Amino acid sequence: DNPGGTAETIIGNWLSKTSVPRDDLIIATKVRGQMGTDPNNQGLNKSHIMQAVEDSLRRLQIDTIDLYQTHWPDEDISIDETLAAMDTLVQQGKVRYIGCSNYTSRSLIEALLSSKKNNTVQFHSLQPHYSLVNRTEYESSLSSVCKKYKLGVLPYSPLGGGFLTGKYHANKPLPNSVRANKAQNYMSEKNFQLIRTLETIAQLRNKSISQIALRWLLSHHEVTAPIIGPRTITQLHDNLGAVEFQLTEPELEKIDKASK
Repeated sequence: DNPGGTAETIIGNWLSKTSVPRDDLIIATKVRGQMGTDPNNQGLNKSHIMQAVEDSLRRLQIDTIDLYQTHWPDEDISIDETLAAMDTLVQQGKVRYIGCSNYTSRSLIEALLSSKKNNTVQFHSLQPHYSLVNRTEYESSLSSVCKKYKLGVLPYSPLGGGFLTGKYHANKPLPNSVRANKAQNYMSEKNFQLIRTLETIAQLRNKSISQIALRWLLSHHEVTAPIIGPRTITQLHDNLGAVEFQLTEPELEKIDKASK
């Protein structure tokens, strides 16, 4: 997500010092974006993929990437070429599994059929934009494909840019931040009513609104792990609390009704 792989470098430095066993960690990263000034330093062509994975492994200071994902489709390159390159990386042991992000159902099906036709490695996961305030795109077509092909789903922006934390209120000025600008997209009367529904359930269960929103995502069998973006340790602990309880069927029905 960042020019030059800054996040990979930070994680790599941590990995080199931590006492956490490597086998206890799942390291995921992506390929596709512009990683330098050269026009070839981007995309899903074989040349860039083969170079990008070496750069990622070096920055991360590891031998194998557990999940290597295409950040979004590349209309200029055939999916056959992309998957053939990924297949080589898996055979070489540099990548364990591959996934994709921001694919339409059509692009995803095309990729899955390409893997079958050419006997190459197939995508095992999808990163869609999916949350209680952004349901339509995933649920209308991608959900059925993921279930049919048993893909793990890693929703990004699971808290709607912070809107689903409940910290934004109607008729109150927004703080000056990037996340507040994202959250502004969801500020409708319908969505504020959703927040009130989540707040009622959260109070009854002694949970935070964020935990209820994340638990709703986790109630979908195919959702493996929402991609959270906490800024503080307190927020991290709060988010992780979403795995420690279940929502009841009546609660899920109330949330479903309020968010449709």
